[in-house]
Amino acid sequence: MIAGLTIGHAEDIRAASGVTALLFEKPAVASISILGGAPGGRDTALLEPEMTVEGVDALVFSGGSAFGLDAAGGAQCALLARGRGVPVGSVRIPIVPQAIIFDLLNGGGKNWGEWPPYWELGRRALYNAAGEFAIGSAGAGLGATTANLKGGFGVAHARTRFGAVVQAFAVVNAIGSATIGDSPYFWAAPYERDAEFGGLGMPQDIPASALSLKVKGHANEPATTIGAVVTDAVLTKAQAKRLAIMAGDGLARAIRPSHAPMDGDTIFAAATGAVPLADPMMNLTELGMLAADCFARAVAVGVYEAKALAFAGALPDWRLRHAQ
Repeated sequence: MIAGLTIGHAEDIRAASGVTALLFEKPAVASISILGGAPGGRDTALLEPEMTVEGVDALVFSGGSAFGLDAAGGAQCALLARGRGVPVGSVRIPIVPQAIIFDLLNGGGKNWGEWPPYWELGRRALYNAAGEFAIGSAGAGLGATTANLKGGFGVAHARTRFGAVVQAFAVVNAIGSATIGDSPYFWAAPYERDAEFGGLGMPQDIPASALSLKVKGHANEPATTIGAVVTDAVLTKAQAKRLAIMAGDGLARAIRPSHAPMDGDTIFAAATGAVPLADPMMNLTELGMLAADCFARAVAVGVYEAKALAFAGALPDWRLRHAQ
């Protein structure tokens, strides 16, 4: 939906982990909102509005926890081979911020010794970037899980009244649940469009049990929902920062609980700069509202479209548990 943006995935099926790259045709203005208590990222500090770097060449999401931080290096080298990057004297440095999820306990083979697969997965994800891409158990969403169901990679978009598009991408690996208790209903139901995650709406009643604390594993086990909202509007870094912060409301609407002490919840915001803001305050407010709605929808889509991992004891996917 966003001109100049392509998406690429790469997976290691045996390890039940993967990488997703968002590739911008031209450097995009970007910022970040870090909401969880245990984030993992690379080159995220440079996205703060007061920092010097203005644009990013790509964004990377990866499984593998801290091991996965190698993925941005692979994507960075693939970009350098294309002549991308900030010129510094006679060299170029591609700017590739990254966030990671913790998927080390999902049943996949993580005995990679001294050579984790993520550098190569990052390179492949960058080269795989295209206008058409998979959702659900794909890329960084391959090994994602939630408290009660398989997680995944979800996408949603909306168009503002002033003509800009905003698109959300979510890797749903939550400590909490995207569904209302053990029911098939999603917390994000009020924001759904075109039955993108089943069209069930909200239940007639929400039982007290659905409001009680239920988390994946133990509260000291890391879990993270990461993602990005991308718009074709013209934004400054400060405006992109506000967009990322507002998008975080969508994460909180779609997952219960969220932003926990061992969550690494992180949302990037990026702008490709095609549609100017005619009324900056009003337009940015609308963009942020829709970004939150889209991120909530993307979370639900990621869970709805996911497929269970092929390991004994793996969490079921939504369709398997709630087949109609």
